[in-house]
Amino acid sequence: MKRFLTILFSLFIFANSSLGFGNVKKEPEPEDTVSQQAVVMYVQNDIDKAFEILNSKPEQDRSAQDWLMLGNIMQDKNKIDEAVFMYKQAINKDGKYYKAHYNLGYIYLIQEKPNLALEEFKLAVKYKPDFAYGYYNIGCAYLQLKKYPSAKYNFFKAMDLKANEPNVYYNLAFTFKKMGKEKQANTYLDIYNKMMEDHEL
Repeated sequence: MKRFLTILFSLFIFANSSLGFGNVKKEPEPEDTVSQQAVVMYVQNDIDKAFEILNSKPEQDRSAQDWLMLGNIMQDKNKIDEAVFMYKQAINKDGKYYKAHYNLGYIYLIQEKPNLALEEFKLAVKYKPDFAYGYYNIGCAYLQLKKYPSAKYNFFKAMDLKANEPNVYYNLAFTFKKMGKEKQANTYLDIYNKMMEDHEL
């Protein structure tokens, strides 16, 4: 399911696991049968069954991945406070688990809490330095804070790691526009439009 926020010539916030951006939901193979069953149910979009299976595990036996999936389920159900709790539990289990930091940051970003989002996204890229979407959403958080040079820097970092993502160019165009640099804004907007046309072919 595609979950991205778009405001007319404003910003795109990545939030789609199946396309490789936003909430990180793709899980490596779990370490036990119960977790494996939950992953199967989740992938089949039976989130209630996945929740039931994971909830049957004692809390102390749940891995960071289990907590992440519980957070994703809560977010799918629009139970945001519960999702935040689950992501924090994943981080408590493994403080270097970049996926949990990223998903927590994403919630803060859509709640327009950019300073909290930045903290989490910066931890995500600290623990996974080649994580393009971490840098991208750092840029989005800086846009919310109107810190355009910092936004631009992180969008370029994201572009260096994943040059074929159109929305990076869109947000770069917006950033340059906010900085009063119309020529650069138009250049990146043209690239974005061309990439979108190519995707439609």
